[in-house]
Amino acid sequence: MNPSRCARRLAVAGILALVVLPASTAVAQDAPRIAPTVSAAGIDLSGLTVDEAFARLNARLGAVVGRPVVVHVAGRRFALDAKTAKLSWNARAIATAALAVTPVPVTPGGGGAAADALIAVPLRHSKLAVRAFAAQVAAGASRAPRDASVELGIHHQRLRRAHTGFTVDQAALAAKVDAALGDASAPHALSQRVTTVYPAINANDVLRTYGTIITVEKATFRLRLFKRLKLSKTYPVAVGQPAYPTPEGHFHIQDKQVNPVWSVPNSPWAGELGGTTVAGGSAANPLKARWMGIADGVGIHGTGEDWSIGSAASHGCIRMHVADVEDLYPRVPVGTTVIIH
Repeated sequence: MNPSRCARRLAVAGILALVVLPASTAVAQDAPRIAPTVSAAGIDLSGLTVDEAFARLNARLGAVVGRPVVVHVAGRRFALDAKTAKLSWNARAIATAALAVTPVPVTPGGGGAAADALIAVPLRHSKLAVRAFAAQVAAGASRAPRDASVELGIHHQRLRRAHTGFTVDQAALAAKVDAALGDASAPHALSQRVTTVYPAINANDVLRTYGTIITVEKATFRLRLFKRLKLSKTYPVAVGQPAYPTPEGHFHIQDKQVNPVWSVPNSPWAGELGGTTVAGGSAANPLKARWMGIADGVGIHGTGEDWSIGSAASHGCIRMHVADVEDLYPRVPVGTTVIIH
């Protein structure tokens, strides 16, 4: 080959190389860039390529939107972290959306600054995790109401007063948490009000139910009358003999009678009157003046045998002086609680 022709070909190739290489470099340098003053969740993306914006978002976005959601309710604090909520986002899509923002033209006399462009940050999370968290908050912050009640005793009656409870609206709380997790700019410190739950039974209900209580202490031969859970009066009584003991436990006044008929127990204790009836008011009737039946033929009644008061002398009934039983009778309605011990 002609040396001069060969030299010309090498010179042309060199010129082409010089032309091609700068062109390749220029393409890389001219990659599209995000317009000025564009940001996402407070992270400035101005002038970055999509890849650069993607890298910046991946590095910083978690710290911005990944804060735990903190709920304050009934003086307690509960937190749902981003991992448990399965919070996620698409940094590539956000960066691509930032690139698509058209710069706002600078108007004459506007100071030369372009308007800020804020890119939405779509966030995803587990709705199931949020509802589980709301249920956890409700379980931890709710308090069941307490009904009023009474501790019944022989010597004292102790009223346990009611208190209100409160509950958490789980659906409303879950909606708040969903909103906080779905918006990168939303506050993550939330408060939730509770709903008051009232008890079914209050102190007045207890006082109506236990407006009158009778207790009989067999060991001391004492009958106590309580009104509205307060000791009103004490009476001496007689109780059943060891062979015919007065029953123990909780009972109620079943019936009341003035000058009751005596249905005589069919037992050796009653002698020849066993199994018969004796008219009310009769001298042979030991049930004097008043009768307040308790259970199984046992009741509270007056007696003509005043000497027996303060001893175990009856066939199981509770004997009282006639004046005392007449005093007690109008104070005691049918249904009154009777405690014998």
